[in-house]
Amino acid sequence: MAVTLFEAIWAQVRHNLTLTDVAFAMLLLFFTRVAIQRLTTKGPMLWPILGIIPTFFVHRDNAYDWVADSTARCGGTFPYRGMWLGRSNGIVTADPAIVEHILKTRFANFPKGRYYQERFADFLGEGIFNADGRLWREQRRAATAEMHSARFTAYSAGTVTDLLRRKLLPLLDELSAAAAAADLQNILLRFTFDNICTAAFGVDPGCLGTRELPDVPFARAFEEATELSLFRFIVPPFIWKPMRLLNVGTERRLKTAIQTVHAFAEKTVSDRRTELQKLGSLDERSDLLSRLMNADSTSVSFSDKLLKDFCISLILAGRDTSSVALVWFFWLLHRHPHVETRIVDEITRIVKKRYCCDSDDIVFTVDEVKKMEYLHAALSESLRLYPSVPIDFKEAAEDDMLPGGTAVRKGWRVIYSMYSMGRAEAVWGRDCREFRPERWMSASADEGGLFVGESPFKYAVFNAGPRLCIGKRFAYVQMKMVAAAVLRRYRVVVAEGQVVAPKLTTTLYMRNGLTVTFKRREIY
Repeated sequence: MAVTLFEAIWAQVRHNLTLTDVAFAMLLLFFTRVAIQRLTTKGPMLWPILGIIPTFFVHRDNAYDWVADSTARCGGTFPYRGMWLGRSNGIVTADPAIVEHILKTRFANFPKGRYYQERFADFLGEGIFNADGRLWREQRRAATAEMHSARFTAYSAGTVTDLLRRKLLPLLDELSAAAAAADLQNILLRFTFDNICTAAFGVDPGCLGTRELPDVPFARAFEEATELSLFRFIVPPFIWKPMRLLNVGTERRLKTAIQTVHAFAEKTVSDRRTELQKLGSLDERSDLLSRLMNADSTSVSFSDKLLKDFCISLILAGRDTSSVALVWFFWLLHRHPHVETRIVDEITRIVKKRYCCDSDDIVFTVDEVKKMEYLHAALSESLRLYPSVPIDFKEAAEDDMLPGGTAVRKGWRVIYSMYSMGRAEAVWGRDCREFRPERWMSASADEGGLFVGESPFKYAVFNAGPRLCIGKRFAYVQMKMVAAAVLRRYRVVVAEGQVVAPKLTTTLYMRNGLTVTFKRREIY
């Protein structure tokens, strides 16, 4: 009887139900879920099925500022959800307490994780930038010992000096004499690529040369491999994995680019191994590859594949970060000429303390740039507002409770935004969006003030905790040597009318580059 009654009711519903009724019911359900989400969840809109993707798409042209505004409205942290079945859930934060929790307090529970590693695995292999656990610890221990040694410090500084004298400054002299405009971002990217390859491999790829700026297949392939690997973070795995299997589209281009990069790296490692076997030692070489290959006594034995992976990771970490930081720095100086004046005055005071008569020698020593406290503060302030790596994330290995009471489940990602932290009033005060190097000084530079650092969890532009950037010291020396040499000799004049905005990628490139001219400064 009950079954008959049910069948009768269902037959009546089917008879009277129209497609319009179904559409209306689905629309009502959709908006009901939207209303419930807006009332019960803080942060950007999370749509049914599509999650945060439509909201992100609307703000894709100003994504970093949108995240900064969203975290500020939500007290520093908001939840997100990706596409249905995409298994992408987590939180986005600009809270230093949470950053300290995942990068230090509960470091072991927040590795890079499988999500990150499988997207970079083809390109980076098991290199330090893509490794976790024992493999990461062994690479970091060996790299720290070598990179912080007096020998490598002197060698790496020497590579900067050499490239400044042989390449960058002659190029700028030529551009200045011709009153020619140039893309500063392109020039500095080429400079730092040559520099990091020389420091890591002991090989200068020759990206920076004449005004024509030569095409270098290895550099071009490296850039393409980086960008196409990042594309895997944008599209769901059920799209890019079949493309990889079928070798089509972006995955085919990625495979070709990776083959070019790996062929160069493998040949370099093989040639160096042959040299070691022939000579019995690489004591005459000071690049990182040679030092690691020569360091059997360190208890860490690197296979040729791991050496290749390690050096590619190092180039990825060092090729863009310093150059991008310098581009934003010079742009900020153009907008704040009083800061440039104070830096030039500081540089001039250093020059006047030289005991020899080579005051026109505008390449400074490591000891000299160490004394440039206000320049250090200005670079740090520039990185606060425009961090080279604007956003990063970790993946929870197990369920966890974050400071403030936010729960994260196993497999969720905690995305922390350095760009947002630098613009957070709760972190840096009411003047957080102002470019003010003085916030880093114990007193004014004119009074002999000293640079005063901040907590790495508040200022995480070089990461923090056990994964604190091992190249931080090298990066500051490199940036200060380049900035001081250029500012001693030129005013960098930014062309008017160009749109200056960050590009949406893991490194904070300027979307359209930065067109500048170089005006010769009177040296005194």
